[in-house]
Amino acid sequence: MTRSEITDFEEIFDSIKKLISKYHPLLIQEKVKTTKPQYHLWSKDKILIDNRKPKNIYFAGTIIQKNFVGFYYMPVYTDTKLKDFFEPELLSMLRGKSCFHIKKLDFKIKRQIENALRLGFKHYKKRKWI
Repeated sequence: MTRSEITDFEEIFDSIKKLISKYHPLLIQEKVKTTKPQYHLWSKDKILIDNRKPKNIYFAGTIIQKNFVGFYYMPVYTDTKLKDFFEPELLSMLRGKSCFHIKKLDFKIKRQIENALRLGFKHYKKRKWI
C-alpha cells in the first residue's frame, strides 16, 4: 500500500462524498432507506420520461457497506455508452450496471470518479434533467 492509497472506509466515503457534493447546488440531497452512512444527489425537478409518472432522477451517491464503499453512478445506467469512457482501474470495480465497489482509493481512482461525475453531469444537462 502506498502512502497516498486510502483503505479506511470512512476516509474513502468522505473523499467520494466530497467529489459528489460539488454538484449539490444544482441537485438535491435525499437519503435512501438505510442507517448506513450515505450521501445521494437527485434532480431538483420531477422529470417525465417515456410518458411515465414524473419523478426525480438519481445522479450519484455513496454508502459505506460491510466490505466496500459503494459508489452509485446512475448516468451509466441511463446511457451504457458512458462506460466506454471509464479507465480500466475504475471499470474493474464496476459490479452490475451502476455500482462500483471501492475498497481502496488512490489519486488515480479518485480522478477517474471525478471525471465520471463531470461526464455524467454533462449527460444529464444535455438531456435537460438538470
